[in-house]
Amino acid sequence: MCAGVVAAVAGLTGCGGAEDPDAGTNGVGKLPAPKIQSRSTKVAAAASAVRLSGTVVSKGHTYTLDMRLKDEGGTGSVTSKGQTFQLLRVGEQLFLKADSRFWAHKSEQGGQGDGKPGAGDDAAAAKLDGKYVKVPQGDPAYEQLSGFTDKGVLLGGLLTLHGELAKGDRGKTGAVRTIKITGDEGAGGTLSVSLDGKPYPLRLERGGHAGTLKLTDWNRDFPLQEPAKTEMVDYGKQLPTS
Repeated sequence: MCAGVVAAVAGLTGCGGAEDPDAGTNGVGKLPAPKIQSRSTKVAAAASAVRLSGTVVSKGHTYTLDMRLKDEGGTGSVTSKGQTFQLLRVGEQLFLKADSRFWAHKSEQGGQGDGKPGAGDDAAAAKLDGKYVKVPQGDPAYEQLSGFTDKGVLLGGLLTLHGELAKGDRGKTGAVRTIKITGDEGAGGTLSVSLDGKPYPLRLERGGHAGTLKLTDWNRDFPLQEPAKTEMVDYGKQLPTS
C-alpha cells in the first residue's frame, strides 16, 4: 500500500515538471536570437505607429527624444545642448518650432562672429518665438532634422544589434513579459522583445553606452496636420543660420 502511494506521488511530481517559461506567450522565446530579431524588426516595420522616447548619443552629442511616428510623418521634441525644439513632419513638409533663445543662438555659428546675439538677432528671434518655421527641402537642416521624424529611418538605424547575437534573460518591461537579445554580450546593444502579443521591440540599450530608448504605443494613431498659417513662418529656400 505504502509503495503504491509513493509511486503515485512520484508520478504526479514527474508530470508537473518545471514550469514552461513560454506558456501563454507568442513563442518567440523558443527561437534563436537572430530569428527573434528578424521577427521583431518585421512587426515593427509593419506597425502603423509608435512612440520612441529616451536618449541617443551620436558623434559625441546626446539627444533626448520624445517622438511619435507613423508612415505619413511624425511629431515630438528633441533636446540637445540644453536646447529643446519641436519637430513636425506631414508628408514631405517639415516644420521646426522653438523659443527665441534657440534662434538667437545662431550668432555663435554665424552672424556677428563674437558669440553674442546682437539687437538684430534678438528682434528676429523674437518673431520666431513659438512659431512653426517651415524647413526648406534644399536646406542642409532638412535632411538632418527629418530623420528624427522618419519611422523607417529611425527604427531601421536604431534596432540593429551589432556582433554575435545571443538570447538573454526573460523579464518584464512594465507589465509586459519580454526576452532580451544581445549583440556581443551587450557590447553591441541589448533589445527587449515582447513575449505577449506580437513580438514588438520595447526597450533598447544601444551598444557603447550610446543611449537607451523605449518603444511604446505601437499602432496607436495620433493626429498629424500642418500648422495653421498664423502659426507658421516660411523663409523660402533657406533657414536662418542656427
